[in-house]
Parts: sequence; C-alpha cells; structure tokens
Amino acid sequence: MKKIIIAIDGHSSCGKSTMAKQLARQLGYIYVDTGAMYRAVTLWALRHDYFLADGSISPMLESDIREERIAVSFVLNPETALPEVCLNGENVESHIRGIEVSNHVSPIAALPYVRAFLTLQQQRMGEQKGIVMDGRDIGTVVFPHAELKIFVTASAEMRAQRRYDELKAKGQEVAYDDILRNVQERDYIDSHREVAPLRQADDAVLLDNSSLTREEQNAWLLKLTQDRVSALA
Repeated sequence: MKKIIIAIDGHSSCGKSTMAKQLARQLGYIYVDTGAMYRAVTLWALRHDYFLADGSISPMLESDIREERIAVSFVLNPETALPEVCLNGENVESHIRGIEVSNHVSPIAALPYVRAFLTLQQQRMGEQKGIVMDGRDIGTVVFPHAELKIFVTASAEMRAQRRYDELKAKGQEVAYDDILRNVQERDYIDSHREVAPLRQADDAVLLDNSSLTREEQNAWLLKLTQDRVSALA
C-alpha cells in the first residue's frame, strides 16, 4: 500500500495527539508529536531560568540551540508501543505535560530560531513517508505538500474540560478556570505569532470534534485516510 504523509494541525487540547496516535497504530505508521518537541525546549528554558522578569526569554536559549546543547529525540515505550520525548537523553514525557510547561510553551514556540531548529528535525523524520505528525504548522510549513491534511478544532470550553479531566485523572491538582484561560491565551498567541502562525491550510479537511466521541472521530479519520490513499494509488 502506498505510504503518505498525514499532517494534523489544530488548536491546543482538541485531541490531535490522541487521534494521531490511534491512526498511526492502525496504519502501521510512525507517529510524531511535534508539540512535545516544543514542550521539551520549554522545559529546558524553565530549568535554566530563561523566562525573565520583563516577560522576555534569555538569549542564552538561542545560544544553547546554536551550540547544540539541546537535543530532542523520541524513544519507544515498550508497554504502550508509542514514542515518548527525550531531552538530552532523559525521558521527560511526564515532565512536559503539566500546567507550568503549558503556560510557557506558546512564547517558546513563537521564537523563529526555535521553530527553525525543530522544523528541520521534523522534515527529516518525514523523508521516508509513512508518518502521522500533529502540531500547529505541519500542513502549512513542515509538510506543505502532505498528501492528507486535517485541521482539528473544538470550542475553548470543551477543550479546557477535556484537559482538566485528563490532568485530574493523572492526579494533578488543577483549576478549570486556569486551564480555560491557558487555552484561550495559547489560541491567541498561536494564531498571531509572526512566524508560522496557526491557520488551516487551504487544502486541509476541517474536523470540529466538539460533539464527537473518540470512537466516532477515529472511524471518520481512518475512512478519510483510506479513501485518500485509494485515490492516490
């Protein structure tokens, strides 16, 4: 069967990673969570106190990237058969999912040198195709010629509730209002940044999953993919 690149973009906390993982598993494709890569760089910046009091980010971050002090990679979890992100060889999957990283990731992702650094890595990952990649600019910047592009959205309130439920299930103490505010702020920053802003690619298929169950959206996505691959055969 012909292998393709599947680019899934959309707003934060709308289930992109979950559906992308499931689709990759069904197709036997490689899954890459680009958001986790930006979160890993954010974690590095937090650990090194690069978020300054005036709201800016220390130029030391750019120096660290230029001097190759930051390495973002993935390792396969043998129990889940899913990739988990590593920062300089340390598995940081559990560290990058909390609210502190969520509150700081959008400013990091808006930095041109961070985007250039990670975009190049992502493009290399897709050279052999057979990949499902989700993020904010996969169909517009990373893989503008991807054979299938999906743009996912849902209401901010629905996305905040899903994120709240997910974090509570992991035992984290969080407030719904804080998460809703974070979702809304990330939407604004992601959509208004100068470099690679979040937008729906002209040839992307829109999926509003506000009222869909996980099973319904997975079935929709699998059929869409199968139809696209058949049309390209």
